[in-house]
Amino acid sequence: MSVTVIKILLILLLALPFLSVLAGEIPTGIVEGEIIDATTGEVLPSATISIVGTTMGAIADIEGRFTLNDIPAGTYSIRVTLIGYNEKVLTDIVIGPVRPAKVIIELFQTTIKLKKSTVVTSAFFNETNDSYTSSQSLSNEEIRRLPGSFEDVIRTTSNLPGVAQVQAGRNDLIVRGGAPTENLYVIDDIEVNNINHFGTQGSSGGPLSYVNLDFVDNIRFYTGGFGVKYGNRLSSALNIKLREGRNDHLGGKATISGSIFGLDLEGPIGKKGSIILSARRSYLDLIFRAAGFEFVPEYWDFLLKSDYRIDSKNQISLLGIAALDDIRFFNENAEDVYENSRRLKSKLQQAMSGFKWKHLVPNGKITLSIGQTYVNYDYGQSDTLMNPFFISDSYEYETFVRFESQFLISRKTNLAAGIVRRYLKSSGDIFLDSFDNTFGENYTIDNEYKMQANNSAGYLQISQELWVTSTIAGIRFDYFDMIKNNWALSPRIATLFKVTPRLSLSSSIGIYKQAPSLVWLSSNSYNRNLDYSSANQYVFGIEFLAREDTRIGLETYYKNYSDLPASLQQEYLVMSNIGAGFGGAEENFTSFGIDSLISKGKGRTYGLELLIQKKLSEIPCYGTLSFSLNKSEYTGLDGTYRPGSYHQYFIGVFSGGYIFNRFWEFSTRFRFETGRPYTPFNESGNQDPALYNSQRISSNHSLDVRFDKRWFFNSWTLIAYLDIQNIYNRKANEVPRYNARKGDIESVNSLGIFPIIGISAEF
Repeated sequence: MSVTVIKILLILLLALPFLSVLAGEIPTGIVEGEIIDATTGEVLPSATISIVGTTMGAIADIEGRFTLNDIPAGTYSIRVTLIGYNEKVLTDIVIGPVRPAKVIIELFQTTIKLKKSTVVTSAFFNETNDSYTSSQSLSNEEIRRLPGSFEDVIRTTSNLPGVAQVQAGRNDLIVRGGAPTENLYVIDDIEVNNINHFGTQGSSGGPLSYVNLDFVDNIRFYTGGFGVKYGNRLSSALNIKLREGRNDHLGGKATISGSIFGLDLEGPIGKKGSIILSARRSYLDLIFRAAGFEFVPEYWDFLLKSDYRIDSKNQISLLGIAALDDIRFFNENAEDVYENSRRLKSKLQQAMSGFKWKHLVPNGKITLSIGQTYVNYDYGQSDTLMNPFFISDSYEYETFVRFESQFLISRKTNLAAGIVRRYLKSSGDIFLDSFDNTFGENYTIDNEYKMQANNSAGYLQISQELWVTSTIAGIRFDYFDMIKNNWALSPRIATLFKVTPRLSLSSSIGIYKQAPSLVWLSSNSYNRNLDYSSANQYVFGIEFLAREDTRIGLETYYKNYSDLPASLQQEYLVMSNIGAGFGGAEENFTSFGIDSLISKGKGRTYGLELLIQKKLSEIPCYGTLSFSLNKSEYTGLDGTYRPGSYHQYFIGVFSGGYIFNRFWEFSTRFRFETGRPYTPFNESGNQDPALYNSQRISSNHSLDVRFDKRWFFNSWTLIAYLDIQNIYNRKANEVPRYNARKGDIESVNSLGIFPIIGISAEF
């Protein structure tokens, strides 16, 4: 985008403050909250609540609830203390005049003390009772204000240690050298294979998440060492918790940002319930078409969530999310026809729904969830004569029932157990005309299939605290009747040792299992002889609390992979090296599992990670600094270890910001990463298997900056931001590709400087 356009956007953003003269005095807002026990879910009366940096505070009533009125609009932190429980601070609570800021604060019982007068002071960093290593929590506001993230819950995680960014235009998670197929997404206790628009079938990435950030309360991201509750994935788990809707009166939010516009509505259902609704549509099709692009993507997404508290012991929730994606081609000349022949055309319809009942019992809680997910993948690719040579039209259904329980056996012992039953259906057809891939292998497929399967899992986990040591031990079993060896057992254990109130050591050891992607089993019936893939994970960490709001963490890890799906036709190929793309001809259609696969692949990844993190506090700045040194390598049937396709030796990220006052905020992000491997092309456009992943693209780095401005009026709030990505205009290097029309090898670069302006009105 030209410098002139950037200047116009800056002038517009700077001119908006003159509207604030209409606002008069600073309006006030309300904070409403509930204090509960993190383990049992029981309400906690008599907790002390205070607004950090002010004299405002309250005491929770007998139902654990509190209300703070007449708080000047702005961004605050809330501190909660209660005898017998660890102190907790919630940061980045945005308070305004439009709707009450609602918080549900979970407290963990105090069990570890080094001395009678010693209190562990890590209140700013959220605890979890299922992992002691490799876990980070981010609030809604921390995600929203991050430059370059498009307010995407997945992209935000690329700032954390051990997470590689494959392409500027995608959000594929490459965690600690693992594959993009190895990541789990959980939305309000519903597991979803992929939560992206234009997602890659059988993998977990795409260009942009379809989860509306407006309704996300917080996320917790595990980059390893996660507990037995999370299964059937080898690398990571992303747990997304949605908030409840407002219960005072009907309100909403209208937004237009860098790629979408949308409308949110929320309000009460009687005195005990609430509902939230949203609809969003991209306008990239309008921009792309006006700019003369030969293809245009367009998408919609919808969200509905309703919560109802039957009584103090019972609560039910309903959730529904849908996404509609389509790409249209415009072949107006020969160049357009050729460029579109290189792209995989996709049309996706995705939907998920769920019902959840939470019931409190003495010293514990039980949860019953019932749900269904549905995806229709419609792919196609044509040659330069516009004749289709690849078609894949398939449906994947999953119906599940999940029962979970958690009990506090004693003050120092916690027991958790769960069981889930899934029923899977898949049908469709896949057609590939005689196709020679770039490595000289020929494929022809014409396969119509219809299949169904049962998948079950169960887990048992106990947490025990003794003196200054905490231990989590668990075991998980998985059953999948569509593969050869259909049982898998996964024991895991983690420990935490408090050396001093500020210094702690942690470790985890575990076995992780994952079944093959459904599309691999559908495309080629031979692949039903596969086993579970396996990864043995070892993690050791040390953490020092430099200040109450600042921590320094150092972790090292080692992952040993076995029984990975490997290609019989291409002996160098392991399926861990595919999936971070759209899966068309230029990627040899490998993500569709058209090869005959056997569980003989191996891999190993290891590394060292440093994280320095400061939370927002009375000092009005925040930030994270992360460094990752790592190595990943895999071998197929030929027995030769080669670098993983997404391996980057070094990744360094700084992100942070400063809140000037209740109106203005500035944030920035700088990222540096060494280049990832690729296989070079020869002059004829082919690739030599002996040179697989033998070369690397050069290092990439970029700087993003963002300015946020709020205007608080008596009955509505206006929010605007300017997000300038890649501000010094350095185009990121991508893996080269071969241009058959020109007969040469192309250097691929992403967009340079890219400014985005967003405006939303909350009412």
